[in-house]
Amino acid sequence: MTSEPGFSHETYLSPFSWRYGSEAMRHMWSVAHQRRLWRQVWVALAEAQAAAGLVSAEQAADLRAHADTIDLARAAEIEAEIHHDLMAELRTFAEQCPVGGGILHLGATSADIQDNADALRLRQALDLIADGLRGLLLVLADAIERWADTPCMGFTHLQPAEPTTIGYRLAQYGQDLLEDWQTVRRVRASVRGKGLKGAVGTRASYSELLDGTGMSPAELEARVMDALGLPTFTVATQTSSRKQDWHVLCGLAGVAASLHKLMFDLRLLQSPLAGEWGEPFGDAQVGSSAMPFKRNPIQAEKVDSLARWVAGLPRVAWDNAALSALERTLDDSANRRLVLPDAFLAVDEMLTTAQRVIRDLRVDVAAVARTLARFGTFAAVERVLMALGRAGADRQAMHERLRRHSLAAWQAVEAGEPDNLPERLAADEAITAYMTPDAVRRLLDARAYVGDAPDLARALASQIRQVLAEAS
Repeated sequence: MTSEPGFSHETYLSPFSWRYGSEAMRHMWSVAHQRRLWRQVWVALAEAQAAAGLVSAEQAADLRAHADTIDLARAAEIEAEIHHDLMAELRTFAEQCPVGGGILHLGATSADIQDNADALRLRQALDLIADGLRGLLLVLADAIERWADTPCMGFTHLQPAEPTTIGYRLAQYGQDLLEDWQTVRRVRASVRGKGLKGAVGTRASYSELLDGTGMSPAELEARVMDALGLPTFTVATQTSSRKQDWHVLCGLAGVAASLHKLMFDLRLLQSPLAGEWGEPFGDAQVGSSAMPFKRNPIQAEKVDSLARWVAGLPRVAWDNAALSALERTLDDSANRRLVLPDAFLAVDEMLTTAQRVIRDLRVDVAAVARTLARFGTFAAVERVLMALGRAGADRQAMHERLRRHSLAAWQAVEAGEPDNLPERLAADEAITAYMTPDAVRRLLDARAYVGDAPDLARALASQIRQVLAEAS
């Protein structure tokens, strides 16, 4: 930790220090908040030891009275000398507590303090992510309902397929993000602290310390963890299981995957080749330094860029869990200072951006209609095929006739000529033997060929609101 903390662009700053992420999430991963959490654990330990008669009530009260008196400058001075951040904070805290400072950290090892504080911070940070997902889901539910009935062309293999509706397409993203919200809450509920288990997890130091007090190490641990409101792992080594970090990062990577798809699809639809959707674009916003006409999807691209990076972080946590030898090695420590806060800040930024984009999503209804008019008749050929089958025609023979007509009409469209598929089918006597030309043309209106997509979209929006309401 630097002895002169500050914000200056004369030295390297992580983009998460100022560019990406909310102030609330930055505070969550600040050194000051970390130190307050450490002190919270130390105070809980001292108060539990007071109940065992090892610490006086005055000593415990002195510690609680100074728990928020963070002095980062003094801690940095001590750390520069001893090269141990937790011990530096411990000595700083002890200096501030003339009555209770001498009993701080009694029986504990560093991870007894740090890992329990980390668990508290993980839960708090996951709460912020869950809140961000909740906000985005509610905005998505509004958009799903707004566009539930608006037909648009659907694409498979990036080729025109059959019509869907804008609301139904949005519902796919909403369904994935609702699952992510549930996963984040489930992961949050599973987060546990190390408890108080000492240097290799055996509670040997606490057994010695509590001998003759009438309080067992298990009772001491239970008192501390109850005070922190934190469940504990049954067993531990010097640290709690690093598998927990992997679960957390996988949950965040899942959110990133859903947001990446949403924003990647928006980028495709914002391309002038489609021109159907667009992210918000301010009156004074500059799209390109070289091409003044550009309206680049920079918000969606930012989300996808951050998502791509978050996707790789679970592997770091996997290595930390798998490669910590025996009762622990320290090769997880440095990277945990990076991957945990940065993953949360990245997803936090992505959620904020996605909510803003969906809330102000631009939909060019005319462009949507043009795309549907261009490709919709070809998709609606399936309606003609089913009607012919119901009328008694040979399904296989009609499939071949319709296929040949469709390919010929598509070739004309690719050559820049008008779509003549309705005329071709309406003039085919083999087809009109089973239905009138007007019926053929009516069936080729793809706007009505969306099944129950509008109802399904509304059902998903209702499900989102119901699930969120029940969890309030």
